Amino acid sequence: MPSPDGPVAAPGGVAGAPDRSTVRLALVVGGLVLAVLLGFGLGRLNGSTSVSDGTTGGAALTPDHTHPAGTAAHDHGSVTGTDQGGATEPGGLSVSSGGYTLVPLGTEFPAGRAGQLRFQVRDAQRRPVTRFAVVHDKPMHVIVVRRDLTGYQHLHPTMTPDGIWSVPMTLAQPGVWRAYTDFTAVADNGGQSAVTLGVDLVVPGAYQPRPLPAPATSTTVDGFTVGYQGSPQAGVTVPLTFRIDGPGGGAALERYLGAYGHLVALREGDLGYLHVHPEPELADGQVKFWLTVPSPGRYRLYLDFQVATKVHTAELTLTVP
Repeated sequence: MPSPDGPVAAPGGVAGAPDRSTVRLALVVGGLVLAVLLGFGLGRLNGSTSVSDGTTGGAALTPDHTHPAGTAAHDHGSVTGTDQGGATEPGGLSVSSGGYTLVPLGTEFPAGRAGQLRFQVRDAQRRPVTRFAVVHDKPMHVIVVRRDLTGYQHLHPTMTPDGIWSVPMTLAQPGVWRAYTDFTAVADNGGQSAVTLGVDLVVPGAYQPRPLPAPATSTTVDGFTVGYQGSPQAGVTVPLTFRIDGPGGGAALERYLGAYGHLVALREGDLGYLHVHPEPELADGQVKFWLTVPSPGRYRLYLDFQVATKVHTAELTLTVP
């Protein structure tokens, strides 16, 4: 006689078959597994992904940087391009930012002799970056200045298929110079990242730094008088309007790199970099910028403008209280 605890065959059944509660449990578990698998499959079909750290394929992304040349006022600060409490963080303070690294192929140059600046931009996997958006007519802008804020140059290198950029360059005086690469990298998925990286270059010899000129709202260069109106404040975006006059009055400004002017501001000390672009059209013959400086201090302003196909650069010192 079977034990009371042993299996009992149902009528027409087989001894040892699972009871109804066991069958119900199996059905529930099976249904849950099927639901999970079905949901995963639908997600794959929809192509949806979730990226929490703002990166994909190892390349850091920021909100799209798709300004056509000369069509919007903006500035280039840090890789994030964020406005934190009204203050834009300056760029160019390091060789790496936001998953991108500037790799110079040589950092020593002879004083006063023609040389070649060569470098690569690499992503977080150390792969050379070869896709860049054209911003203000060029895929790469290079700014070079000595650490006493003299010797400013705005250069546009060319790139080989393996991602090596090069441009002829002459550094006139001994000292430590700073080179900035201002670019917008394009990731595999088409996302764009506006990045400014910086590296020091060395010119051997006796270094004699020059004092920063006194603050002024106007200067002269190549027979042009350049002045601005506006009162920059730390952490506040304010307009800065430049007027350029020639011998006969207002200069006939031409578009240079897609805009009527290009303004670079460098902070004295750490040489934090702000590249500010103007509004797309002139206002009463003047070039209007919107500038946000990140902190009090002294800044050196470099304004590039073009008249009669020739580019000129005006330099001014600005003190932000």
